[in-house]
Amino acid sequence: MKEDIDLEDELDEVAELPLPKKAKTKSKSKTSNKDNKRRRTSHVWSFFELLPTKDEEKPTCKCKKCGKEYIAAGAYGTGNLKRHLGVCPRKDTRDVGQLILGQNATSVSSPKFDPAKLRELLCAAITMHELPFRFVEYVGIRAIFSYLYVDVPNISKNTAKNDLVKMYKREKERMKFFLTFAPGRVCLTFDLWTSIATDGYMCVTAHFIDANWVLQKRVLNFCHMPPPHNGVSLFEKVYKLLSMWGIENKIFCVTLDNASSNDVSIDMLRTQLINKKALVCNGEFFHLRCCAHILNLVVQDGLKEIDIVVQKIRESIKYVRGSQGRKKSFYESVKQMDLDGKKGLSALYYRRAFQHLELTDYNFKHTVDEWKKTEKIKKFLTVFYDATLVFSGTKYPTTNLYFPQVFIVYFTLKKESDSEDEYMRKMADQMLVKFEKYWIEFSVVLAIAVVLDPRYKLPFIDWCYQKLYGYASSLQYLKVREKLFAMFGEYVNNVPTPSTSSGMACQATQEIEEQYVNEGSLSMMQEFDSFHSMDVGRQAQKTQLDLYLDEPRVDRNAKLNILAFWKGNEFRYLELAAMACDILSIPISTVASESTFSVGGRVIDQFRSALKPDVVEALVCTRDWLYADIGNVFFIYMLAE
Repeated sequence: MKEDIDLEDELDEVAELPLPKKAKTKSKSKTSNKDNKRRRTSHVWSFFELLPTKDEEKPTCKCKKCGKEYIAAGAYGTGNLKRHLGVCPRKDTRDVGQLILGQNATSVSSPKFDPAKLRELLCAAITMHELPFRFVEYVGIRAIFSYLYVDVPNISKNTAKNDLVKMYKREKERMKFFLTFAPGRVCLTFDLWTSIATDGYMCVTAHFIDANWVLQKRVLNFCHMPPPHNGVSLFEKVYKLLSMWGIENKIFCVTLDNASSNDVSIDMLRTQLINKKALVCNGEFFHLRCCAHILNLVVQDGLKEIDIVVQKIRESIKYVRGSQGRKKSFYESVKQMDLDGKKGLSALYYRRAFQHLELTDYNFKHTVDEWKKTEKIKKFLTVFYDATLVFSGTKYPTTNLYFPQVFIVYFTLKKESDSEDEYMRKMADQMLVKFEKYWIEFSVVLAIAVVLDPRYKLPFIDWCYQKLYGYASSLQYLKVREKLFAMFGEYVNNVPTPSTSSGMACQATQEIEEQYVNEGSLSMMQEFDSFHSMDVGRQAQKTQLDLYLDEPRVDRNAKLNILAFWKGNEFRYLELAAMACDILSIPISTVASESTFSVGGRVIDQFRSALKPDVVEALVCTRDWLYADIGNVFFIYMLAE
């Protein structure tokens, strides 16, 4: 049938009989032309228009899109016009004319349409924008697809769900390959979450540095976690997941919050990995508590003392917002004090306006002492706020930033604990007790991390401890130095040495030299070798760590990318760079897992609470793997294929 239609198009002509050389009358000529014309039935004429011609000239037509002209004489047919439609540079496959061509429209549509790619793009859009699977069944969406391509295949929500699971399994294999060939070790965070349907979920997040020295954060699992949620169950679940990914022997550190069940599970996991000899320094730095969570606990103790002051300020704001008349009076006070009334700033910014309102409104009372206390509290808590922002980062190394920030917090607490202001001293004392509990237990490994920052090194550790402990700081400093060199020694023993090809080349060169040197000269050179060995014995050979520490420090104010620094010195300090690769990937907070729970809360909302756990995991993990960090690059890649 199709061949008959094509043949009909080829033979469909615009035939015109030649005009007689001497026409007797004008009306006769017109009648003759009209009677001898054939009706144009080919669909190609929707894209071409005839051009006016003179006598004895062959009729021509022009493409409506690009303007290219073709002969339209009857002897030529429309085959050349059809071929032009397939290669016209200005023709849009979304032309409205295709909607009325019927089933034969595929002959002039773009040959690049791929239904499989369309389905993959739909799955990617559903995952990225957290759309329901019923999105593919919306009447409006299907109408758009039909407009773009008349024969587009429609899929159901179940088909879209199955396509998503296939995409998840494919990306999971890629992620396994990515983790297997990561040059360093992997750090983990995991936490539990309860959905709106009261189902328990566990989120396991991996942090590591890839071969290009770029910090990577990937959600490995967002799986169903049935009760009980005790330490033994957590250990069994986590170890099963690590074995499934094949990284149980590559774990360096696990960052968790202060839940008691986490302590039990991490002790069991440490014991299991120590038996397999899979941990660095026998698991001494295996467990790290979430620093952001610790700061929150410390600040909560201090907030108990400032609740009264904060409550009075909130009552002042509520009083102003209580009626239109009060708002008007307050805005007049703002103008009188020459303040910007359009900015949504803190109450302290409008402090003078509140004081002016107190003079004009006898019902409003707020003492000067309360504003002074609020000013001190803001300055005091700003240090904790800045530290929390630094600790919450997931796209840049935070390990080397921990010690400077925590030192400022510790120093501020000790300073305020000796303050003459009884109010601030009482608040600082309560916060200091809880802070020192965690500082003593977990400051060593993160102090080692700041040594690997070329802007600080060991002198910064020494200076900080002197500021904190005075003359008794030497013991703390020596403890950090001892742990640093012990860890480096383990990396020296475990990091593979460079290729032995250079050593073999040196041996071959030495054999050639000895071949052409006489015996007397050779004995003299051997005497030099023994002399050099005695000299080396007197002077201990420096390690890579010693050489790094002896180099001048980089300017502290320099904008330094610490990963780029170690990437540039990777082959200069082979073992030390391997150690830096592992330490700088430690997450000092569980923010990555908490942010994943936010995504999970949007996936399992009140309208999709019946989603199965395997589909939920496919949605959350695929979203993270494809474009959590790179935006819409996946779509650009798909459309460019």
